[in-house]
Amino acid sequence: GFDAVGFARPDVGEAGKHLDEFLALGRHGTMGWLARNAGRRRDPRALWPEARSAIVVGANYAPKEDPLALLEAPDRGSISVYARGRDYHDVMKPRLRRLGDWLVREHGGEAKLFVDTAPVMEKPLAEIAGIGWRGKHTNLVSREFGSWLFLGALFTTLEIAPDAAEQDHCGSCRRCLDICPTDAFPEPYRLDARRCISYLTIEHDGPIPEEFREAISNRIYGCDDCLAVCPWNKYASATKEMAFLPRAELTAPKLAELALLDDASFRRLFAGSPIKRIGRARFLRNVAIALGNDGSPAARDALAKLANDASPVVAEAARWGLARKPRERA
Repeated sequence: GFDAVGFARPDVGEAGKHLDEFLALGRHGTMGWLARNAGRRRDPRALWPEARSAIVVGANYAPKEDPLALLEAPDRGSISVYARGRDYHDVMKPRLRRLGDWLVREHGGEAKLFVDTAPVMEKPLAEIAGIGWRGKHTNLVSREFGSWLFLGALFTTLEIAPDAAEQDHCGSCRRCLDICPTDAFPEPYRLDARRCISYLTIEHDGPIPEEFREAISNRIYGCDDCLAVCPWNKYASATKEMAFLPRAELTAPKLAELALLDDASFRRLFAGSPIKRIGRARFLRNVAIALGNDGSPAARDALAKLANDASPVVAEAARWGLARKPRERA
């Protein structure tokens, strides 16, 4: 069920040094878990000393439509492509488990699987395993699948011949850097998460700094700009995996309707979705900022209700939105 596979030694190469630099500069923001597990991220063998090989897999989740088109609809919420369907963890884990069971049954040894749930640097491993290379936006790029691959890894005690690492094919292109709405890339191949809309709308749990709110526009969960403009996407074909296809209610949701969600309806709407993980307050904070950027009469009506929300972070974002200049009725 995977679309790409490669083999590597359990070693992330220079990526460990880049991680140290990232943490030393404080570019991880409030993601303290990155610093707490830095030693194991830097060296996969610290996570499992018996590991001798890593099997890295990728699953294509490329969208059929241009994910940036929705940015032209200010009354709708833009959700990152990866979160419009089923939570990829729930898809990748069972498949990796079946692969691990088969491997041990047929070839012996031991195997452990990882899908973004342990301190494993999947992108550097995927690069070393030949699946793709880390582009200037720091994400993996594949000549066959562009920027749209979910990654997982299976560590094993077996000795498996490694594949050749993929080479960098970005050349002089800098589209991913230039399109970033918040200038989150201080230089090519380096990200300051504190300025990244994906970090701000997903990982950051407090009020979003006002300097970034207008640039967030109608993005209510994540940002695909740097991924979507990569020229290598022209070789990608839309995913055929049913679980990754966008749910109708998450494709272009009306912001004013999302603003009505209470805890129970939030959990119902996002059951089986990675969005559920951030909770209602953080999500409605994002919705309130998007409504403030919309500024239409309907948006302001929704903000007036959210301004009295029980969550301080939601209420603050709503009051910010109401303080903005209203948009004229079309």
